Amino acid sequence: MKRKVLSAVLASAMIAATLAGCGSAADTAGSASEQGQSEAGAASTEAASTEAGGEEAAADGEAITLKWAIWDKDITPYWVALKDAYEETHSNVTIEMTDLGSTDYMTVLATELSGSGSDFDVVTIKDVPGYATLVSKNTLEPLDSYIETAGIDLSQYGGVDEQITVDGSLYELPFRNDFWVLFYNKDIFDNAGVDYPTNDMTFEEYDALARQVADPTFGSQVYGTHYHTWRSAVQLFGVLDGQHSILDGNYDFFKPYYELVLKEEDDQICRNYADLSAEGLHYSAAFSGGDVAMMNMGSWFISTMISSLQSGEYDSSLCGNWGIVKYPHAEGVEPGSTLGTITGLAVTSVSDQKQAAFDFVNWVSGEEGAKVMAETGNFPALMNDEVADIIAGLDGFPTDEASKEALSVSNLYLEVPYAENVSEINDILDTYHKSIMNREMTVDEGIAKMNEEVGKVLGQ
Repeated sequence: MKRKVLSAVLASAMIAATLAGCGSAADTAGSASEQGQSEAGAASTEAASTEAGGEEAAADGEAITLKWAIWDKDITPYWVALKDAYEETHSNVTIEMTDLGSTDYMTVLATELSGSGSDFDVVTIKDVPGYATLVSKNTLEPLDSYIETAGIDLSQYGGVDEQITVDGSLYELPFRNDFWVLFYNKDIFDNAGVDYPTNDMTFEEYDALARQVADPTFGSQVYGTHYHTWRSAVQLFGVLDGQHSILDGNYDFFKPYYELVLKEEDDQICRNYADLSAEGLHYSAAFSGGDVAMMNMGSWFISTMISSLQSGEYDSSLCGNWGIVKYPHAEGVEPGSTLGTITGLAVTSVSDQKQAAFDFVNWVSGEEGAKVMAETGNFPALMNDEVADIIAGLDGFPTDEASKEALSVSNLYLEVPYAENVSEINDILDTYHKSIMNREMTVDEGIAKMNEEVGKVLGQ
């Protein structure tokens, strides 16, 4: 199943302790009903007719308070930074944030918006399944008329808008995106006399490199690479070609990647999945321990590395000499192809200040908001040379050119694509990933069960 490509530099990372870990929500996804589409169209028409009034109010300096739903305010610096910067340049606007917490944020938000007492004007969308749920409940305002009136060039998002368009309408604008790169420990490569990873490695070259630097000697063991227990750490290898996705229903294309990782386990090139699960070893502890040469992980870990080394939480003698390169790729796939997840902002359908709310969404998702994000150590969805230079110039970011180049993404696909049954599919793939990695099923048996069970969901 071919998906649209994000052919642009897109990136994002949660800062400091905010993202000591990462997970994906499993909210039930859905598509807009026929009635919902009709209501969305009516709302869009109404919005278009009131835009002029909203702009006039803003021009007159009328005091406006916008209520914004977020999570983890106290440990996520960019929320306050964005609020302060916007209020500084829009003196008549006050942004009032409500922290719903990160645990089950999208479920809590959906409940809030379904209640008659909801008064949010702007809401943050944490993931695609949650976005699908809110669209299906008709709680988000379609933004098409606002975007057209404002003359926004959606190409600045590199095609991500096409991947989140529902029945011809767009209900959010992205302001941040997490994507996968390869972290590596330079000291391990130096000690082994082996060249560093590059920004253009096939999976075969990556596997060979891991084997070159691995040392199974008891007491001084070095792992050539590391895979966290998430299924994405293995399965994402198979969906970098733009031809496959987790929605396919047939997952035979996963086979060579499971075989690669299991063979590395057998040869002690990486830690054993069963041991990791039993011990609960976090990927950050694995890499910061100084015995892991390479690790595929999301861009959010960049700011965790920087802040944890600066605070002394991580021992710089073990992992202080680090870098990043682009994700490995299959033969024939363009270097810089990777997977990501977006975070966006939306206007609620119940807001009585829709134009002012959209103005804020547009600002945060645009160039000014992108600069603020970069200055707080995060990677915005809109990336240009100025923003990239801000990020690469952050104190603690690796100084080598390859690490800076790794910020440039050629093809970025949504890790969790928009689909009605994506949550059910996620659960099935998770279940049989665990069975394969725990050696309870062979690769062939596990994939056959994925095909069978997801096929039922898809009606195949």
